[in-house]
This record gives sequence, C-alpha cells and structure tokens, in this order.
Amino acid sequence: MYPKTQKSKRIFIVVDQSIKPVKMFLNQMPKLAKGFIRLGHDARIFSYCNALKEVSPLKSKTITRRFYKSTVDALLAEQIKNYKPDIVYVSFARVLNAETIMEMRDAAPNAVFIGGDGDPWPKLHGDRIETAKKLDILTATNDGEFLQDYRDARIPLCVFMPNMCDPDIDHRYEVGPEWETDILWTGSASHHADTSEDFREKLVKKLSKQENCTLYGCFGKPQIGGIDYLYAISGAKIGVNVNAYGPVKFCHSDRLTQYLACGTFVMAKQFEGCNLLYQDNTHLRYFDTIEEFFDLTDWYLRHEDERKKIAEAGMQHIHENFNSKIIAACLLELVETGTYKVPWTEVKTP
Repeated sequence: MYPKTQKSKRIFIVVDQSIKPVKMFLNQMPKLAKGFIRLGHDARIFSYCNALKEVSPLKSKTITRRFYKSTVDALLAEQIKNYKPDIVYVSFARVLNAETIMEMRDAAPNAVFIGGDGDPWPKLHGDRIETAKKLDILTATNDGEFLQDYRDARIPLCVFMPNMCDPDIDHRYEVGPEWETDILWTGSASHHADTSEDFREKLVKKLSKQENCTLYGCFGKPQIGGIDYLYAISGAKIGVNVNAYGPVKFCHSDRLTQYLACGTFVMAKQFEGCNLLYQDNTHLRYFDTIEEFFDLTDWYLRHEDERKKIAEAGMQHIHENFNSKIIAACLLELVETGTYKVPWTEVKTP
C-alpha cells in the first residue's frame, strides 16, 4: 500500500519535543520521521520549544514568548529556506501560531503544509484552530466533533489519521518479576479539560484498591516513562484503556496503541467506530460498564491461553497495520491524491 513517488521528498517536521525522560517513547514525531526515512525520503526534526529555551536567558514563559518568539520564527524560516522541503509537517508546538506558519510559508512557497493534532478539544488550545487555517491539510486522531471543529473553520482538507507505533521499540519485552502484575493502568484518572464524564475516574479508583493492580501517574502513584514504561506494559497480563471523552468517533488515547503494540492483553472501554480499528474478541476486548470489566478480567485471568492468543493477535495487528511506515505512506498518499486508502477505515473528505 506504500505510494510510489517519482523522487525522494524532503520533509521538515516541527515539533514540541520534550526532553523529559518520561516522554521519551511517547512522542510520535521520531516514529513518523523514521517511517518517512524507511520509505526512502529525508526527514528533519526541529524542536520549536527547545529552540525557544536556547535563545532565551529567562525562565519566564510569558516574557520568552513576547520577546524571543520572533527570533525562533526567523531561525525556523532560515532552516526551511536552506532545506527547501517538499512537505512541512507541524505538530502544534506551544507558542507556534499562525504568524509562524506564514513565515514558514514565505520560506518554502512550494511546500505542502500539514498539521497533525493528537489532542482532544482543539478549541481549548489557544489559537490552534486559527493556526490550522494557514495549513493545506489537517490530520487528527479522531473523526468526530473535534475534527469537525477544524472542518467548520474551512481548512481545505481535514482527515482522520490514527496514532502509530514503532515495532522496533514498541513490542513485548522479556522482563523480570518486578514488572509482573495482573492489571495495569498508566496515566491520570481524569482529564483536566472535561469533567462531565466520571466513568474513568470511578474505574481507576476501584482499580487502585485492587491488590493485583499496578497504577502509575494517579492517586499519588509516580509517573513512569522511558524504557520502564514499555517494561511495565510487557509485564502486565491486562492493560486497561478508558478514553478521556467517549462519544467521539475513532478518538482514543495513544495509551491504547502502546498497550497493543507491547503485547499485553488489552481491555478497552468502547468508543464509536472502535471495531473498524481493532476488533473485539480478536485483537482486544471491549467493555461498557465497570461490572462487565471486572467480570471479563476475572475470566481472562483464569483462561491464560485465550488471553495470550488475543494479546498476540492484537500486537501483530497493530505492528502490521499501524506502524510508522504505514502512517507515513498514508500522509504521502494524502499529499499526492487528497485521500488515502486503507483496510481499517474510510477516509472522509469535505
């Protein structure tokens, strides 16, 4: 399914890349760059916020944005001017705005500009939608109301693009007994942007009282990151995923992608369109209620062969169909044709 291109492309990726070890294997952009390179293209990453830190001697974010943003924008434009990219991919770094996009466009007038949004509630992220209006293509990890916010802003092309994995890194590891647990939850118990849904908080709170469950990042438990995060997933018999907000089509945490890719048996709260991506009772198991969740976990903890069979199928499915090379190919096809064709969903265009 990889698109055939006449020449190798130069792809410039602008990111908000954290240097915190806890984020080391969570950032999607190194994976995407690797996908482009494996397809025969060149990809370069520019960390916008790290550049801001380099040019500013001050710790104040407000002062840095006010007095040093223009310096970083000029530096970014100079990088782009010298690189002459065919594609500029923008991962919505903090502080980067519509003015930044226009300065980049002046430096690369013939490039196609793509934005990728992996967060829910784009209207709550400052002027993100106004920034996206300066792009040619907007991709988002949902195909519901959050992507519709961009479509309503009349961005030329808005499409769903799922989270990706890197099978070289995101796979099952052989781990020691210190990582073994029956049930694993990582991340916050609720999302700060919306408190209308309390299902996740109720479930995670109940999990926190289970002796056979390990939690990270909530209820006083420390965060986990770096390679230890992948070890923790590999050592869990069951990984639990509940989205921050349920009703949005295809919208789910990258936690689900990571859990599947690292080979744990995944229990996930159903979301709209979920079976088009990952099929119930084949790649994972979905649940709708807290009672159903605990009934299913009890059953699968007692039926190891069935649990391992589904976990293996889920890992193979995501490695084959949602790896970074596949997603990079979809983006290139999107640039060339205005759409992309995949077996796991349909692409809707305006």
